[in-house]
Amino acid sequence: MAKRRSLVPCCMCTPRVASPATADAMDVVKVKVTDRYVEIKNGIFGLTLSNPDGIVTGVRYNGVDNLMEILNKEDNRGYWDVVWNPPGQRTGIFDVIKGTEFRIIYHDDNQAEVSFTRSWDPSLEGKAVPLIIDKRFIVLRGSSGFYTYGIYEHKEGWPDFGLGETRVAFKLRKDKFHYMAMADNRQRIMPMPDDRLPPRGQPLAYPEAVLLVDPINPELKGEVDDKYQYSCEDQYNNVHGWISSDPPIGFWQITPSDEFRTGGPLKQNLTSHVGPTMLAMFLSAHYAGDDLSPKFTNGEYWKKVHGPVFLYLNSSWDGSDPSLLWEDAKVQTVIEKESWPYSFALSEDFQKTEQRGCVSGRLLVRDRYIDAEDLYATSAYVGLALPGEAGSWQRECKGYQFWCRADADGSFYIRNIVTGNYNLYAWVPGFIGDYKFSATLTISSGDDIYLGDLVYEPPRDGPTMWEIGIPDRSAAEFYVPDPNPNYVNRLFINHPDRFRQYGLWERYAELYPDRDLVYTIGESDYRTDWFYAQVTRRTDENTYQPTTWQIRFDLDNVPPNSTYKFRVALASSAIAELQIRFNDQDRGAPHFSSGLIGRDNTIARHGIHGLYWLFTVDVSGAWLVQGMNTVYLKQPRSQSPFQGLMYDYLRLEGPCGC
Repeated sequence: MAKRRSLVPCCMCTPRVASPATADAMDVVKVKVTDRYVEIKNGIFGLTLSNPDGIVTGVRYNGVDNLMEILNKEDNRGYWDVVWNPPGQRTGIFDVIKGTEFRIIYHDDNQAEVSFTRSWDPSLEGKAVPLIIDKRFIVLRGSSGFYTYGIYEHKEGWPDFGLGETRVAFKLRKDKFHYMAMADNRQRIMPMPDDRLPPRGQPLAYPEAVLLVDPINPELKGEVDDKYQYSCEDQYNNVHGWISSDPPIGFWQITPSDEFRTGGPLKQNLTSHVGPTMLAMFLSAHYAGDDLSPKFTNGEYWKKVHGPVFLYLNSSWDGSDPSLLWEDAKVQTVIEKESWPYSFALSEDFQKTEQRGCVSGRLLVRDRYIDAEDLYATSAYVGLALPGEAGSWQRECKGYQFWCRADADGSFYIRNIVTGNYNLYAWVPGFIGDYKFSATLTISSGDDIYLGDLVYEPPRDGPTMWEIGIPDRSAAEFYVPDPNPNYVNRLFINHPDRFRQYGLWERYAELYPDRDLVYTIGESDYRTDWFYAQVTRRTDENTYQPTTWQIRFDLDNVPPNSTYKFRVALASSAIAELQIRFNDQDRGAPHFSSGLIGRDNTIARHGIHGLYWLFTVDVSGAWLVQGMNTVYLKQPRSQSPFQGLMYDYLRLEGPCGC
């Protein structure tokens, strides 16, 4: 059994972080079951769960009787939930998962694993999501925290349904937990939940965003609070949580693997936010829309394990510096990741190391217009997901995914893959498009498959005439304006994630009050002259106008009967359309239209990307002229301020051999 780390000194010479129960740290694990509760303790902390609901009603630690919000009802403290909908119903049903059967899976001096299961039968049709949900909790001897995971099962013949979201939520005591941390540069003292309510808070353009007009902490006056400002890509969403100053305690949610989260490493999810609330998101439509909500039809069978995730507790002798607890939580995160897959999780559906397989190889890039030799796919994202088309991994939302970053020479090694059938996918920063290995890979227990050298040929038909941006599936390199001084979150001033400020979409009309953006190749700089999002322009209180951007470029000559290629990679689309016209802004039918695409809501939710889109337009030489040309990029949908596009990269390729 892997040894779990209890609280240890931050450094060997000057201990500053330690367990409050050092003398009892190796106490045996004890389980007490009553009609209403299941209590598990190990000498470091105590966990109380409702019986048979399986709701976390209490966490006792470091002399505090309960770290959960005692002012909340017991079923609104620590819980698993789903948002689901029957066929034909668009509005999701929110459902806190309460078990109906309690079982002790295993208990000895070193470990306890307990189960709270909710079954389904036809009498519940339309009233409860048609799933068997088995919620598990694990406490280990000497461990300063507990694990939770869930096994979801939909049986053949059961009703169709859609699953919009599932997660675990923890609501901590607002009288103690005021400091939130989710990254080295994203942590701060947070507003109180009361600050979001009138008259202390003033709602803004949507319910999640609130202006703090009279917060309890006067230093936060004038700031905007919005839970989406603390979203994070899953590849970096490893640890986040809250710190109490009196006594100094940290409560952390650690996710050691992304394999059970949907949408791949770039998928963005909520983390911690005002409450104090802490989330472990497994599946959501955030920054993607309905594409990331799985639909179960024709009575299909489905089973998946979500988690385990680790809820880690630590404490400090010096409450004046919250970074001590944060640094300790990061160390614990490394330990948890190195221990994955956990050997102690006892469900047969959670595969252990010896049951899994591995895949390795090397990815090269072939683009003869850049280099005569194959290039290393340095830092490529390489992963396995359910079989599909190239790029389908970002919309895949039923199976497991396994990703790694390639080394400098393009070598990759994907470990601990759950058995099953997969395609191997990749994309390479600096190049457009998606790679897919031609064969389906069947992973069996103990497999170590070496694929050798693989070659990705990104879309390319001719030499680059000009390009705008960096092909990295993000709009971060473009111009992100300063926020309106009346709507600032001070955390993101002079911050790499400056795009997380509220209301940036309104700055476009201020920067371009009379005409839209015009970008001239050879003169303009995308870092300062290309606005990060093509949004609508507000004309009055409730009216918005479409916007049309221009790219001006000069051609020395246009070969007769030639065909150019215009590549447009989008980082996001929110109920928007891309229309492209060449040298004729008033042309009735555009030369190209994407149609209405995307519901990722990235503009409103402070993301710099949503789902990736790549379009290729065949450009007839007859549309172009020798001398100055103009490409018109129109986004005609204009019912709200949040409709629009984010560009990733644009490139015009000349005719082959030009």
